[in-house]
Amino acid sequence: MKDVLHRYLQSSREALLWKLEGLPERELRLPRTPTGTNLLGLVKHMANVEAGYFCATFGKPCPAPDELVPESAFETDPQADFYALATESAADISDLYRRVWAAADQTIADLPLDAPGEVPWWPEERRAVTLGQVMVHVLTDLTRHAGHADILRESIDGAAGLRTAAPNLPDGVDWPAYVARLTALADEA
Repeated sequence: MKDVLHRYLQSSREALLWKLEGLPERELRLPRTPTGTNLLGLVKHMANVEAGYFCATFGKPCPAPDELVPESAFETDPQADFYALATESAADISDLYRRVWAAADQTIADLPLDAPGEVPWWPEERRAVTLGQVMVHVLTDLTRHAGHADILRESIDGAAGLRTAAPNLPDGVDWPAYVARLTALADEA
């Protein structure tokens, strides 16, 4: 089961990162929703999420803690890990995420699914967790944000799907006609 969870975790990580490929810095940083969601911020957020859950929760070392958003930053900005600072490039954040996921992978390799951990920022009654619980929690968060990235990227340049090599979308679809058909159905409702 651990191998299955890890395979899906890795696939979702890669899907999230490919959504950044080929776009200039401004496009990656530009807020795309009324709440400021942007592609680069999603990756930065997941680097911080994986560092917290796979490193801190299990007392494991985390690479470059000075590159992660410090806990104190959330006191003044609860969204502090959802955007890149001017001093952080897309390459820096992608590299950080890869280093964090390598540390996370080491935790996953070292521990059994029932290994105990403690999430210090959760309420006292829920802090005690296992590696299996954390893997499911992070995978759920990651797939949610990878889905956000799918939509954001498609709205920028039409790039859509699961992976560049296998987008998981049907071939030969006239997308404008398809959208027009769905719009007509919505108008009829």
